[in-house]
Order: sequence, then structure tokens, then C-alpha cells
Amino acid sequence: MIRSLLLVMLAVAVTAFMSTCALLFPLISPGENKAHKIANMWAKMLLRLTSIRVDVIGRENVLMNRPQIFMANHQSDFDILIVLAHIPGQLRWIVKKELFKIPIFGKAMKSAGYIEIDRQNHEKAMKSLEEAAQKIREGKSVVTFPEGTRSKDGTVRPFKQGLFHLAIQAGVPIVPISIIGAHEIMPKRTLKIKPGRITMVIDRPVDVSGYTIETRGELIERVRGIIIRNFENGRASGGKSPASDRGKDVL
Repeated sequence: MIRSLLLVMLAVAVTAFMSTCALLFPLISPGENKAHKIANMWAKMLLRLTSIRVDVIGRENVLMNRPQIFMANHQSDFDILIVLAHIPGQLRWIVKKELFKIPIFGKAMKSAGYIEIDRQNHEKAMKSLEEAAQKIREGKSVVTFPEGTRSKDGTVRPFKQGLFHLAIQAGVPIVPISIIGAHEIMPKRTLKIKPGRITMVIDRPVDVSGYTIETRGELIERVRGIIIRNFENGRASGGKSPASDRGKDVL
């Protein structure tokens, strides 16, 4: 437990430093893209610091020439680091509003173009989705956790509908991501960090062109089904998904 507390303290210090860099660097060379690159470096640093190794399966499924919406299951705070460190290209997070209240860190997320969402306020949530749609029109990909919050027991919770509304309206594919092992590394509502290995499975993009707002429930079930299948297969095989071994990368 002492080790975990020391790691948390060090992680907070690193986060404060990198957040300050994300705020100051754009003053020298403006642009959200540069702030996001700093976030990528921050995530890789914290993963190395905490001795968390990540196996990435299906990296070739990321579309490098067009925007997409990445949707991942959510088990742990480490999910954010895993996605930031291992999804290539420019991403814009849809992040719960509470994180934007953290001093320095919240402003750093703003400078990176990340999008604040208030899921308790429908009108504000819709404005956030409109902002996300604008980012997509600018050619940026968006990443989010459709469960809305971390799972307490490691299972995949029901998905929120608004994000699928965004995908259909924007006409961009959804890339399902399954993160396996993060709950064991650091469960919800604990500061204890257990070093280990996590697997992230990136499945093939799901084309949304055949869906409408009225049939978004079918799209939700399809995407959630893919995430659950890869998640359960990965757990059953000890973190190794049988889906594909191509594009594997280890940090």
C-alpha cells in the first residue's frame, strides 16, 4: 500500500508538470494538436512509472485517413492512459465535467480541445455532442466511454444513447475497443495500484450508414456486443484475444 501511495504522489506531480506544459507550450506554438501530443507523452510516462505493460491487438483497424469515434469499456482510471498512449493520431476526449474542475489539469484538457459533458443535464450534454460533431467535421477523431462511468465489478455496463446519436448524425464509423485487465490493476474507488499487463483489443470499424436515429438501439447492441465478446474472450484466454495477433505492440 505504501508503494501505491508513493506512486500516486509521483503520478500527481508528473500530471501537474505535464499539465503546465500543455498550458504553456501552445502559447509559444499555438494549436490543440500540440497539447494532445503532450497528453500522449503524459500517458506513456505514467504507464512506465507504474510498471503497467500494454498489449495492443488490432492496431491496423485504426483508420488513419478519416475521423472516427472510438468507444471503449471503462473499468479503471488507467483506461484513459491506455487509450491516450496507444491510439495513434489526433483524438478529442468527451470527458465528464468533474475532471475539468481539477486545477491546472482541467485547463490543460481545455487547451487540448477535449470536450466537457454534463450527463446530468440533457441540454448541456447535447451542446457537448454538437461540439464533438464540430471536432469531427474538422477531421479529428473522438474517443469516449459509452458506459458513462467506471464499472464497479469489471463487467460491461449498459451504454448511453447520445454518443450513438452523434455517430449517426456525423456519419463516421465507430471503432469498438475492449480493455482487459484494468479492473485488476486498479479497481474503482481505490488508490491501490497493482503492476501487471493489460490487453487492448481494437476491433474493425462499424459502419453506421445503415442506421438511423430510430434504429440506434440496434447499433448500440452491435457495438456493445463486439466489446463484450472481445472482453470475455480476452479474459478467458488470460488477456490474449483470439481475434487477431496482427498489429500487436508492447510498451
